[in-house]
Amino acid sequence: MTEEVNTTGWAAIEEALTKLYGEQEPKHYGTAIPFMLGGQDPLDGLSAYKVETPSPHWHIVTFGFSELYEKESNNTEYSGYGFELSFRVARSIDEEEPPAWALNLLQNMGRYVFNSNNIFASGDYLDANGPICLGADTQLTALAFISDPELDTLHTPNGRVEFLQMVGITEDELEAMKIWNTRGVLEAGKAEIQGYITDLSRNSMLRVTAVQESVQIGIDRDGSSTGFLFVDQLSWEPGKNGLFKKKPSVLTLGAKQASTVGKLLCGRLLKGKDLILVSKEISVTMEHASTTGFEIVESTVHLKLDEAAVNELIHILLPKEGKIRLSSYKDLIIQVVKTYIKDQDGNVISTIG
Repeated sequence: MTEEVNTTGWAAIEEALTKLYGEQEPKHYGTAIPFMLGGQDPLDGLSAYKVETPSPHWHIVTFGFSELYEKESNNTEYSGYGFELSFRVARSIDEEEPPAWALNLLQNMGRYVFNSNNIFASGDYLDANGPICLGADTQLTALAFISDPELDTLHTPNGRVEFLQMVGITEDELEAMKIWNTRGVLEAGKAEIQGYITDLSRNSMLRVTAVQESVQIGIDRDGSSTGFLFVDQLSWEPGKNGLFKKKPSVLTLGAKQASTVGKLLCGRLLKGKDLILVSKEISVTMEHASTTGFEIVESTVHLKLDEAAVNELIHILLPKEGKIRLSSYKDLIIQVVKTYIKDQDGNVISTIG
């Protein structure tokens, strides 16, 4: 006699999809060997539905970020990581199978979450450092995450599950989301990417003057919602009193993030909000203050910048290797170093700076 498997979480997702798509039989892709038993794919399944509006596309939904079977975690509020991903991908009229790259990308998202325990939430973004479809001639090199507009949050016996829609975005759209916010940029461009369908062939929506102007108005009005920025290349060397003169403090940044930090200073510090830069080794909190200086509290550097220093940095922080000296804060040097972009195998594919 075999024990019946509890599939409460799985059934809740299927019920939500049936409510949306009725009797349509999805293309379903399961996993032969479970991830916990050494399989390569962490998600137990992917279901793809054919949709015709606002234009033909596949609506792919994951099974596996939430607890599909028995409740295993101690967190009673959320099921597993608390979300499942959805992905709307452009479909040609005669296409009968969803593109393999989209299925692989979702499994890669699973590997990222399962291996790092970093979770996604509505409003997040992720830089892929290259085409989201490997080898494709596409401008889409990053991903944004918003609540799926057609799938409501589930309240299952295992806890809450939100459906997050993944959207392919361009490098300049990602930059705009950092400087303003994800939802604002996507809302400004919704006429250009209807349904937030990912189409590898599309151009940046910021090439449209009306979208660009709307985003700039939002940036000027709201500032930036990015209060926390992970920076691979980040270090701090405090200044010292030398025999004849004081040695300045040195903040080191990678060229890839340098110009972004400069733009964020305008949308954060000049709006009265801090900006936290974090690497694996150190945390630097940049704060607007009446006078410049720094202090170190429990391994966090608090870098205080007055308005003159902030305005100077906004204009001179560029993605170019070199030392930046401020006329308004002579006790600080910002060292910008080259950033090396690498592929999944660790090979350098481009250099910034």
